[in-house]
Amino acid sequence: MQKKFQQNTRLAKAGTLFFDYLVIFAGAVLYGTSVAMFTSPNNVAPGGLTGVATMLNYMFSLPIGIMIFVMNIPLFIWGFIENGKGFLTRTLVATALVSVMIDVLTPILPAYTGDTILAAGFGGVLNGLGLGLIFYRGGSTGGTDIIALNLHKHFPFISTGTIILVSDILVLLMVFFVYHSIENVLYALLVIFISIKVIDAVSYGTSRGNGKLMFVVTDNYKEVSMDIMKNLKRGVTYLDGEGAYSGKEKKVIMCAVRPQEVYKITSGIKNVDPNAFIIVTTAGAIKGRGFVKIDNN
Repeated sequence: MQKKFQQNTRLAKAGTLFFDYLVIFAGAVLYGTSVAMFTSPNNVAPGGLTGVATMLNYMFSLPIGIMIFVMNIPLFIWGFIENGKGFLTRTLVATALVSVMIDVLTPILPAYTGDTILAAGFGGVLNGLGLGLIFYRGGSTGGTDIIALNLHKHFPFISTGTIILVSDILVLLMVFFVYHSIENVLYALLVIFISIKVIDAVSYGTSRGNGKLMFVVTDNYKEVSMDIMKNLKRGVTYLDGEGAYSGKEKKVIMCAVRPQEVYKITSGIKNVDPNAFIIVTTAGAIKGRGFVKIDNN
């Protein structure tokens, strides 16, 4: 019995991991398409290290994908020192896939060089879709994400969002001096704005207040609850239940989460109890700690 349990656990982990990297790969393809087809041919530098690599490509004809990866190497080392192996693995894979996809797709896809606003618009949408999928499965493309995370650990009074914003502003200043055009800066801002909105839509749905409500029936409810609270920092509530057929009293776990957190919680539950019964439903609005603040007016 124990052997079968361990085998089911390994299969569940392998299946989840395979799907995670499949989605990350799809995100890398979308992101690569954004750069190769829309932003780079129009000299639009979409913030972060991708923006820096785009400018290096404009000035010295250096491959964008390779430069993104090369510039990330010291950040990978820093991230490993600060956060350990677990943080680095998916970030390394996602960054490598994005870098490869950009350089592979650049000579294949036709470059759009028509209306620059359209290029920035579609570039921003694909950029956001790609990053949204990567973030959704626990990945990251390194760069300013690593810088922000590490600096926030040492200077907790500075939010990661502020650090990323400052980094993007510095890149935008570089854009002005490299292309000698305020229009290029505005196009880059448009890409960043659209990308952020699309990432939010992928991660949270079209409403920032919505989410998922999970109900879990398991005999190992204490272990499952601890895993949710420890690893995802989400609160849980116990509901009293009773099996209609068995007549056995049960504890039902209720947990409100972000859409992108469902897969992490599900995989964690299956690791503890492969036979757990899980229901996931959409909550139109969730207000309270960790979601939308309650309006007291």
